[in-house]
Amino acid sequence: MTWLITGGAGYIGAHVVRAMTGAGERTVVYDDLSTGDAGRVPREVPLVVGSVLDGGRLARAIAAHQVTGVVHLAAKKQVGESVGRPLHYYHENVEGLRVLLEAVTAAPVTAFVFSSSAAVYGMPDVDVVTEETPCRPLSPYGETKLAGEWLVRAAGRAAGLATASLRYFNVAGAATPALADTGVSNLVPMVFHRLTEGTAPRVFGDDYPTADGTCVRDYIHVVDLAEAHVTVARALRSTPGLDLTLNVGRGEGVSVREMIDRINAVTGYDHPPTIAPRRPGDPARVVASADRIATELGWRAAHDVQDMITSAWEGWVRLHPAAARA
Repeated sequence: MTWLITGGAGYIGAHVVRAMTGAGERTVVYDDLSTGDAGRVPREVPLVVGSVLDGGRLARAIAAHQVTGVVHLAAKKQVGESVGRPLHYYHENVEGLRVLLEAVTAAPVTAFVFSSSAAVYGMPDVDVVTEETPCRPLSPYGETKLAGEWLVRAAGRAAGLATASLRYFNVAGAATPALADTGVSNLVPMVFHRLTEGTAPRVFGDDYPTADGTCVRDYIHVVDLAEAHVTVARALRSTPGLDLTLNVGRGEGVSVREMIDRINAVTGYDHPPTIAPRRPGDPARVVASADRIATELGWRAAHDVQDMITSAWEGWVRLHPAAARA
């Protein structure tokens, strides 16, 4: 098969490309480069620059590269921004997916992997969320991911596609320093940025109903997440008509305050956090049950939080050499 990976020049997408090609899969990257970096795409992997809202360009790319499977990662993903710009998020994430599926179902594509999110769960009232936990998203971003799951499932059934929606938890770490997260919207690079600027990391709210009052999340190493895509893609290839919804996490909750303490220890900095107001759309605790993907497909996360922070820091120092502590 040849897999079209939308958003394949982004942080997560580049790791998925690396894992897929490393496993012997043929890949093509489709990315508008609004946040992606063409330098992350291996030289041997074709790169098509375009928007998922451009149906004609998608159709031409699928035909030209004889694409038979799609991994769809391209999306807007900032929770807080989605609260202020809901129309933009629905247009980019839901309409972009609809346009992509229209091109996919008109072509000889047989498998479709959708990048969903733990944001679909909202504020679950359970310690660990399973795939059966009711979905009540708190933000327009989470709503677009849930609507995307529905759209993928419906289109897959109608067209005979094998489909999977992967509910990512909080992604961190890097396979190599060159593939590290260069943005500052995720917690780990956000803290790195504050530390190396000489300012205290920020905690958005310390009055949540958790042990230390800060949000609790399940962190997954991006390398593990990428390997999960390989496992799922191969399952879809081997089982026509398969329909999967899977959590991808480690099943271990870590609070924001704990993460900042661990980051200080790894980096050699010592800046206690300051407390800022809660961000809209942030739930108190979201921790995965990853039992289904382990039982059905044999996938389990192999890296811990220490691996995530250490590998992410190596990438940050590569880009910001002055950040390294003596």
